[in-house]
Amino acid sequence: MRVLLTGGGTAGHINPAIAIANYIKEKDSANQFLFVGTKRGLEKNLVPKCGYEIKFIEVMGLRRSLSVENLKVLANYVKSIRDAKRIIKEFKPDVVVGTGGYVCAPVVKAAAALKIPTLIHEQNVFPGLAIKMLSKKADVTAISFPQTRDMMKAKRMVLTGNPLRPNLFEEHDIDVLRAQYGFDEKPIVLMFGGSLGAEKIDEALVEMIAENKIRNFNLIASTGERLFDEVKNSLSEKGIDIEKLKNIRVLPYIYNMEEIFFAADVVVGRAGAITVSEITALGKAAVLIPSPYVAHNHQEHNARYLEKNGAAKVVLESETSGERIANEIDSVLKNPEELEKMKQSSKNIGIADACEKIYSCIKELTRK
Repeated sequence: MRVLLTGGGTAGHINPAIAIANYIKEKDSANQFLFVGTKRGLEKNLVPKCGYEIKFIEVMGLRRSLSVENLKVLANYVKSIRDAKRIIKEFKPDVVVGTGGYVCAPVVKAAAALKIPTLIHEQNVFPGLAIKMLSKKADVTAISFPQTRDMMKAKRMVLTGNPLRPNLFEEHDIDVLRAQYGFDEKPIVLMFGGSLGAEKIDEALVEMIAENKIRNFNLIASTGERLFDEVKNSLSEKGIDIEKLKNIRVLPYIYNMEEIFFAADVVVGRAGAITVSEITALGKAAVLIPSPYVAHNHQEHNARYLEKNGAAKVVLESETSGERIANEIDSVLKNPEELEKMKQSSKNIGIADACEKIYSCIKELTRK
């Protein structure tokens, strides 16, 4: 089977495409793959690092306000469809898979025009512009959350969940982890703001530590590499040595995230599509602080979905402080029954076999 995948700009669009390709490759190493992206997106580096070939087209996103620039964008879009058709004709895929981002639109549209079977995947509760636009043309629109069904029309919509890395589901010895970090038997909380970190979350972390708010649990926190020195210096100015904290480990980046995720009783962080999918697939209770800086307020929609289903507490960034976050964590942990109820609610809405479901749809499309 020859599979062409497209999606880009951010890791949130690229990593699902890579996860899908990895799963299909695992099923049959003879399958062949080609990615299409732009040179401005993270796919330029992420895709080759995973061992896949990528070709580039030039495409830009529409400005959200009336602008002369949009005329240039539209002209570029027409050209990008022609370029996508050329790549498709050369590669001759059996199926085209799109995972969002504006590069996805001309490639999937070109494939549909050439009568190539197409599947698109939406990671968030609230669908992005490209997926929403393509859903009426694509043969299958795969969604990650049930609520998305009411937010767009599609030729065929299938609830698959978000593709997640397989090692996320490996079991680990929590006692070994406790010993490694010098933790006692109190619950473990994971706190992070994404790979790059989040300033507001880090500010809350500094406040929690400085004001001795972390007494009832052990904490592993990732600041993001770009913000680690700032957090370390802020604590140092308050007379706190980051290396000598007893039940707290503050790291620039967590390389053994799967192990920490497995051990955590509560996860505190942003509400990106993959993060909330990982939380629910593993059945974790969460305190979510959605980023207000993303298109269409995607993260709050994701967070509210978990909150509505009893899996998470939601704190808006404007309401975030060390005291508020510590109180939310304590309120969950001090009531074991509520904690277990949140974990079960999370597990009930989690989907752990998204790649399998998507692969099943692709096999169905390629049999036609």
